[in-house]
Formats: sequence, structure tokens, C-alpha cells
Amino acid sequence: MNDTTPSTPTTPLRVGLIGYGLAGSVFHAPLVSATDGLVLDTVVTSDPGRAAQAREAYPGVRIAATADELLAQDPAPDLVAIASPNKTHVPLATAALTAGIPVVVDKPLAATAAEARELAALADRTGTFLSVFQNRRWDNDFLTLRRLLADGELGEIQRFESRFERWRPQLKGGWRESGAPEEIGGLLYDLGSHVVDQALVLFGPAVRVYAEADVRRPGAEADDDTFIALTHASGVRSHLYVSATTAQLGPRFRVLGSSAGYVKYGLDPQEGALREGLRPGDPDRPWGEEPEHLWGRLGSGESPLTGGGIPVATTPGDYPAYYAAVAAALRDGGPAPVTAHEAAHCLDVLEAAHRSSRDGGVVEIRPVASDPR
Repeated sequence: MNDTTPSTPTTPLRVGLIGYGLAGSVFHAPLVSATDGLVLDTVVTSDPGRAAQAREAYPGVRIAATADELLAQDPAPDLVAIASPNKTHVPLATAALTAGIPVVVDKPLAATAAEARELAALADRTGTFLSVFQNRRWDNDFLTLRRLLADGELGEIQRFESRFERWRPQLKGGWRESGAPEEIGGLLYDLGSHVVDQALVLFGPAVRVYAEADVRRPGAEADDDTFIALTHASGVRSHLYVSATTAQLGPRFRVLGSSAGYVKYGLDPQEGALREGLRPGDPDRPWGEEPEHLWGRLGSGESPLTGGGIPVATTPGDYPAYYAAVAAALRDGGPAPVTAHEAAHCLDVLEAAHRSSRDGGVVEIRPVASDPR
């Protein structure tokens, strides 16, 4: 563990953020700054425009041009958040963990489950905190569904449908749409990391995977319209859709149980609020809440679009809970809110989905004996 961590609970833990693109500027920086016990100390970016934006948004923040410069600081940062391009996640996390500096890594943690387990083993050997930023576990619809499942409102779950769909017919460019394998681009590893993680949290490990990954848009190199079917060891079947080419968006969740179903449309509002510059903690604007007309519906025998079922109040989304849990873990030695081993399980599924879409057919997933149970 980083031996420079302040011992007094009133001293904020200093966070170094690597990367100030979409993930860094929209998600990590605002959430770190809104968390009691954390302070955004340094932003790593070599882009002068992004450096200027960071200084304007967070007066007093330091700018480092490279990750090496951040890791060489004396004293070292108390936490490093890695929000740089996917291909840099493993080498940067390795460098920080080797230096004994706690690390948060944006999803996906790595390109392969084997790399994720190597990072988990390194964190264990060095006694250093490691967590993965799976913020969609704190989406409003996901929190609501967990509540309904805990209360037994749907009976025995038979099928889980999850869609993270967009209508973006024009390419935006950049590494996220690159077809180069080393970039780890495409929707399977981007949005797929979210929907697969959610399915595994809700219904346990997957034992069989079938997938279809297509490249739809002219000039596109990476998958932009992908379907993943999971069979969980629990018997639940998950059908997961991620797409940038959906002209008519389907429900975000459709969950079918033996006694009722739950259907929810629309994405959690937190990302939109963060993009607009809104921040958690504003007393005049409750964070993560959505209006009643967007609530999902619970019922049986009729479509929610024709009035079937009853409205279910949506639990407010709570992205701030992730970094609050990180701060608590660093202060008190508690568990990481999302572990590298959980990320490895997700990558097992993503790798299986890639093989299935490439070769056709169903891919079986066997448990890894070394993983903690």
C-alpha cells in the first residue's frame, strides 16, 4: 500500500487522473471532486487544450504531461485513476501497482481475462488497492431492478433483456472505432463491458455464450451492432444488445419472471447531467432523479405501451457511490466496490462472445480454479 497516504482522516486523499478525454473529464474528474475525502490533485494530459479545460474546471489542479511524471511525484499520489485509451490500461496499472500506488481503472480493465487476472495477482502480491470503474452498477434502472429482485416482485427470473442502443449513423473517428486489435475498440468491449457486467452481477456466472457482432456503417472498422446471449449457471438467459445503428430504440430493460415482468425505457440521466456540466451535491437539483413519466412498469399480460402494469418509482442513480466506496476502502481497508476478479469474469464472457461471433456457434465458459469464490 502507498506508504505516503495521510494518516489523519481529515486530510483528503490526493488523486492523480491519467487522461482527460471523455472518460476523464465527464466521469472521473467530476465524481472525484464531489467525493468527501478525495481531492483531484493532478491531471495527466499532453494536450494543451485539455490542460486548459482542466485548469478552468478545477482551479489549482496540477498538470503533468506524462504518466511517468505523475508516478514520480514525491510524495506519490494516494490514488491513480486511469481514464486513458484502452490499450494503455494494463501497462499504466502495472506501473502504478508496482510502485505500491492504489489504482482505479476505467473499463475494460484489459483486453483479456488473463491480463486482468495478472493485474489482480500483482495487486495481491503488493498489497495494493485495485478497482475497476463499472459505473453502470449505479444506474437508476439497475438499482431499481435489484430492488425488485430482492423483494421477489417478479417471481423466478426466466429472461433478462438489456439494451444499450444509440442512433449514430455517422462515424466519429478515434481509437474507439478503430479495428486495430491493440486498440481494443468496438462496442463489444465498450458498451458490452457494461451490459455483461450488469447481467453477471444480477444473475451470476455465465456458462454458455452466443454472439453476433456486425460492422454496419460505411467505413466502420469495429463492431457497431452486437448481440450477446448468455446462459447463466442459475438458468436465467440474458439477451444483451449494444448498437450505434438503432433507428428505433428498444426498452433499456425487459425482465420476465414467473409472476410478472418489468419494462424500463430510457437511459439513466447521470451521464447527460455530467456532460452538461452539472455536478452531484447541488441542493437545488437532486442528483440522479428522473420524472415520473419515465418510470418503468411492473405487471403481466399486457404491454406497458398500452397501459399494462403499474408504474414503479425509479431509484435515483448514484454514480458518486463508486468513489465514495473507493475512499472508504482506502481509509478503512474495506473491499473494492468492483474487483479485478469480477472484471476478469466479464472479460471471460467478452472473449467468448468475440470467438462466437467470429467462428459461429456457442462457446462454453469453464470456471477458473484460481479465482476467489
